[in-house]
Amino acid sequence: MNDQQPAGLELLTVGRVGVDLYPLQTGPLKDVSTFQKFLGGTATNVAVAASRLGRRTAVLTKVGPDGFGDYVREALRGFGVDPAYVGTSDSLKTPVVFCELDPPEDPPLLFYRDPVAPDLTLVDADVPWDVVRDVPILWVTGTGVSVEPARSTQLRMLEHRGRPAAGSGRHTVLDLDWRAMFWPSPREAREEYTAMLRDVTVVVGNRDEVEVAVGTRDADRAADRLLEAGVELALVKKGGEGVLVATADGRTVVPPHPVEVVCGLGAGDAFGGSLVHGLLAGWEPARIAELANVAGAVVASRLACADAMPTLQELEELLATQGASA
Repeated sequence: MNDQQPAGLELLTVGRVGVDLYPLQTGPLKDVSTFQKFLGGTATNVAVAASRLGRRTAVLTKVGPDGFGDYVREALRGFGVDPAYVGTSDSLKTPVVFCELDPPEDPPLLFYRDPVAPDLTLVDADVPWDVVRDVPILWVTGTGVSVEPARSTQLRMLEHRGRPAAGSGRHTVLDLDWRAMFWPSPREAREEYTAMLRDVTVVVGNRDEVEVAVGTRDADRAADRLLEAGVELALVKKGGEGVLVATADGRTVVPPHPVEVVCGLGAGDAFGGSLVHGLLAGWEPARIAELANVAGAVVASRLACADAMPTLQELEELLATQGASA
């Protein structure tokens, strides 16, 4: 793996990539007749979302030696995301995910990642270690430690980077990204989350995810436990109640941005891209969450994930409209 960091790289995300197949009709999959192909995967979508906001991003992941793998690399380039760290697992296929738009707010997903997804076969030789150490923001996920060898590889990456010093402008973000189908049990997942908390500065997740990570669905208690673990910024998504933003200096709840939901998938990744943008800009946490909430709402009002990510101009215009109507 080439350790040379692309000029000006601001974000390296690590983890899931795939091809999302979205139905063009609502209802159960058995009644769907046509699908449309999109780039997908949590880590990939976050990199795309941040790129759409003007940030220089790359993804560390792997695909199969197939046409979908070629599509992933071409789609990343089209979105302005550097594909330099997209490797190939010669014996596996690029993952495919089918979405069922029923209900649209929380669409069921059918993952084709057997026997294992290429992105979960990352080993030390795949890692650009200098980039991991030096990039302003490193973004990792809970899914990335669900199985070996990716588990040990991601943990070594975090140890190699170390927890960035407070006030340095550098961050390591953990997206809890709890997916029950990828884990033997919540108990095993909590053990791995606990190990990662030693080296991260920012944690983002919903109430289901923090319950697995720190043992409580109560947003404030979860934030307390995350901060006690050394995290600088905890963001706990509370659905229609907004987002709890917590630091050692205080906490606030940022209200949601209401929209008519077309497809809830990708909203969290849009939130993540805006979180990255705000961290790099040095914004106050509440301001970051305001922008991120709007970004998530925009994507929830559209069909697709990566293709639906908004630009900074779109978000600023919506924020201005929201402020004028308040």
